Amino acid sequence: MIRTFVPADFLTLGNGFCGSGSVLAAMQYLVGGDSFWLVTAMALLPLALVLDFADGRVARWRHQSSSLGADLDSLADVISFGLAPAALGFTVGLRGGGDVVVLLYFVACGISRLARFNVTADALTDETSGKVKYFEGTPIPSSVMIVGLFAVLHAQGRLGPDIWLGSWTIGGVVLHPLVLIYALSGSAMISTIRVPKI
Repeated sequence: MIRTFVPADFLTLGNGFCGSGSVLAAMQYLVGGDSFWLVTAMALLPLALVLDFADGRVARWRHQSSSLGADLDSLADVISFGLAPAALGFTVGLRGGGDVVVLLYFVACGISRLARFNVTADALTDETSGKVKYFEGTPIPSSVMIVGLFAVLHAQGRLGPDIWLGSWTIGGVVLHPLVLIYALSGSAMISTIRVPKI
């Protein structure tokens, strides 16, 4: 199978490795409490974004893509920009029952967004450039902005028990208002908003 890979596919795998590494680093932080692992979990996701951007550039530059490439890209994106940011949210303190529901909603939105893109990509492709003209809904890599917010809050000591905006208890269910950023991000991904592709 590896023989069928083109150079861009290896960058895509790097994206997936970064996302998976982020989840594992987040788990290590929960086990040991060493902030090195939390920072590592955060840092791997912007690196995943760079690799996600680079794989498309390399494929176009070399005029090479594999039939596996689009599926690899979506699977890697689900891990790096769906599951990993949700796991990171849980890691930094969004662990209430309401939080978990919102985090799962966010991941489901990311999966749905990528599936919709894969189905509609051909219809949205510009015939002259061969590129998709716009995204329908915000792209899933936009979730890296949430990770950036967490990095700022971590630097300020506003995560964990002192998480920014505190928490609410509604009918015995704990919800941290900060988790609503995931609800907004997920909803924007599955919306019909047209976002020009850069």
